[in-house]
Amino acid sequence: MRLIGQNGEQLGIVELSKALEMAENANMDLVLMSASSNPYVCKIMDYGKYKFDAIKKDKELKKNQKISNLKEIQLSMTIDTHDMEVKAKHGTRFLKDGDKVKVVLRMRGRQQAYTKNAIEVVKSFYSMLSDFGVCDKEPEVSGRNVIMIISPKK
Repeated sequence: MRLIGQNGEQLGIVELSKALEMAENANMDLVLMSASSNPYVCKIMDYGKYKFDAIKKDKELKKNQKISNLKEIQLSMTIDTHDMEVKAKHGTRFLKDGDKVKVVLRMRGRQQAYTKNAIEVVKSFYSMLSDFGVCDKEPEVSGRNVIMIISPKK
């Protein structure tokens, strides 16, 4: 096996028994770093400290990660322009924060016969948000709802 010392120096190709003896003399562990290479690569190190540092690094990466949420905005077929502008303002705030926006328009009663009008209302709402977001999923009718998903621009 190819052996790497505790300070990162190359110790050359060594037999397993001699490598174990060297690790034991240094009060360290013999850790297999690469089993797929030929010959195997092993390193003399303190495995507990190595594991602790790896967990600490993973926590740091998770802490710096931005989690994207899905926010929902509900519309109706008879929504007024000012009400739509207020909801668009909320949508722009969500998109600026890096969240996706799910636009749901619920149709009630006779409104279900006019799905084209519902799609137009959702598209006009998207035109208010188009500066800040990109349409992930086109307006789609599913049951009594028209659903569209908008993602923030990169």
